[in-house]
Amino acid sequence: MYVLALDQGTSSSRAMVFDGQGNIVATARRELRVACPKPGWVEQDAVELWASQRDAAAEALAMAGIGASQVAAIGIANQRETTVVWDRATGVPIAPAIVWQDRRTAAACEILNGQGAAAEVRARTGLPLDPYFSATKIAWILDQVEGSRGRAERGELAFGTVDSWLIWKLTEGRVHATDVTNAARTLLFNINTLDWDAALLELFDIPRALLPEVHPSVGRFGSTAIWGGDISITGAAGDQPAALLGQNCRSAGQVKNTYGTGAFVLMHTGAERLEAEGLITGPVCSMPGEAQAYGLEGSIFVAGALVQWLRDGLGLIERSADVEALAAQVSDSGGVTIVPALAGLGAPFWDPAARGTILGLTRGTSAAHLARASLEAIAFRTRDVIEAMRAAQATPIEALRVDGGATTDDLLLQIQADLLGMPILRPRITETTALGAAMLAVVGSCAINPDELQGWWRAGERFVPTLDQETRDRRYRTWQRACMRARNWATDSGR
Repeated sequence: MYVLALDQGTSSSRAMVFDGQGNIVATARRELRVACPKPGWVEQDAVELWASQRDAAAEALAMAGIGASQVAAIGIANQRETTVVWDRATGVPIAPAIVWQDRRTAAACEILNGQGAAAEVRARTGLPLDPYFSATKIAWILDQVEGSRGRAERGELAFGTVDSWLIWKLTEGRVHATDVTNAARTLLFNINTLDWDAALLELFDIPRALLPEVHPSVGRFGSTAIWGGDISITGAAGDQPAALLGQNCRSAGQVKNTYGTGAFVLMHTGAERLEAEGLITGPVCSMPGEAQAYGLEGSIFVAGALVQWLRDGLGLIERSADVEALAAQVSDSGGVTIVPALAGLGAPFWDPAARGTILGLTRGTSAAHLARASLEAIAFRTRDVIEAMRAAQATPIEALRVDGGATTDDLLLQIQADLLGMPILRPRITETTALGAAMLAVVGSCAINPDELQGWWRAGERFVPTLDQETRDRRYRTWQRACMRARNWATDSGR
């Protein structure tokens, strides 16, 4: 038995074939372009997203030496919040996809915040009123593309996060659907009723006819014959809930962090919806027959993107993987602190006016110091979120499970353990987003029961803290001072 996992991310589309024991059989990847046509704008070509995912899957199946008839099911994990609006008749997007990092609707959010809408939005969605999420992106497209608002009201257009877009294309326009974890990132979905919310649709002026049907993360979404024989799509989830499942975090208090373009810390809270200052509450993946499970999440907008900036913006390294060797040339950052607010600051600050800041430069500062400070910045931003979780969770967090591309960097994980003061667990399979998608698919196809998933997660390396508590906390206080200098910068009254 095989399952196909589609892992559609910001920087690449990946496809992985897993066997019935959770082992990777084949992997294929296609890099993606990201356009920044104006400051704060981040766009992608939705047609390219689809084509890259389609082609990566075809390559993975060929590498595995299997045909569609041997694939039990497909599971999808995707970059969340990224917004696509397309013509239902032609399947053609009416505008570029607006990526989750995009800040163009910050002013619209400020207006709504000024009208006192934030508290009501938070109560219904578990989310802050921020341009990160999909609702103001949808409204912007409808306002900017001539005639689109009327067409949306007539049901001629469709909105979807990337999962919906892929499902539409896979099913050749037969299915317009999303899952609960993706719907919960739009600012339009009520996590109390688990349905689209009429009051929120009115607030953001979004026609309901534009929206997909909402399904549980596990179950049948349709089928595709794109790669030959008919394959059922039986699981879908946003990338971070998928990674939480892939890390086998299925009990309250278990926490994972995915280090990708951004970093996303997610704690399973069981059936309880915890609230924490600066963090997001929302649904995570639940198995059939279980009550809806929830999580507490902190989204860090820039993690791997900071290393990419060292590579592409400054030319300090040729490949992202080179940052570890460069940073290892020095024993510390030489007093340099980098606040990676290249797209504002996400959790727990939610400051779209924050900007990237480098402090502590001297004549002795080298490229190696900047590289080391960049790794420390990723670790400090993770601690910002973990501290907020610690304040909300009565039970101590025992360890942090990590995944994502940057976790091949041993130095980063050791710095993370030192600055958090807790063990860091890296599994043997670090592609846990794809693994989670495969888990959803295999359970949704009824090939195995959920209890059999326990063996799919396998422990790998463990990184333990080496810093004493006093040093750790002193360094964190310096980091907090730096964050204060970076915040509220891109405003008329910015510091």
